[in-house]
Amino acid sequence: MTRLGDLERAVMDVLWDGVPGTSDGVTVREVAEALDGRELAYTTVMTVLDRLAGKGMVQREREGRAWRYRAAASREAHIAQLMLDALDLGGSRDAALVRFARSVTGTEAEVLRAALGAEAGLTGPAPAGPDAGSTGAGLTDRVGDPRAGRPRAVDEATDR
Repeated sequence: MTRLGDLERAVMDVLWDGVPGTSDGVTVREVAEALDGRELAYTTVMTVLDRLAGKGMVQREREGRAWRYRAAASREAHIAQLMLDALDLGGSRDAALVRFARSVTGTEAEVLRAALGAEAGLTGPAPAGPDAGSTGAGLTDRVGDPRAGRPRAVDEATDR
C-alpha cells in the first residue's frame, strides 16, 4: 500500500471524516470546501482525487458531469495495511512485533490483548470504542481483513 503525501492525507481525512450531508460520496468542490484552511485550486483537488482513485484509495462514481468520491477502505484498514507493509520490509518480523508490543501504552496493550483473545476465540472483555465488536468475534470482523486482496504467498508469510 502506498504511503500518502501531506495533501493526499488531508483529502483522505475529508473522505474518512465525512462532509455533513454527503453520505453518498463527495464532489471535488465539497472536498475543496472542506479543506478551507488551504488555498487550493479546484483543479489541484481534482488531480489529487484522480491520483487517489488510480492508487485504489478512493472509489468514484459518475453523477452527471461530476464524480462522487468515497474512501475505498476505512482509515483503520489503511493503517493496519501500512503496519503489515512495514513488517514486510525485511528483517525479523518477530523482533519487530516484540519491539512494537513493548512500545505501546498500557491501554493500547489491553486493546491488543483483547483483540488477540477475540481472534483466538477466547472469552474476555472486548475492546472499547466505536469499532468494538462482540466478544468472540474475529478481529477482522471489526476492522476488515487488512490482507484482503494480497497474494496467497504473502498471506502464508504473514501467518508464520
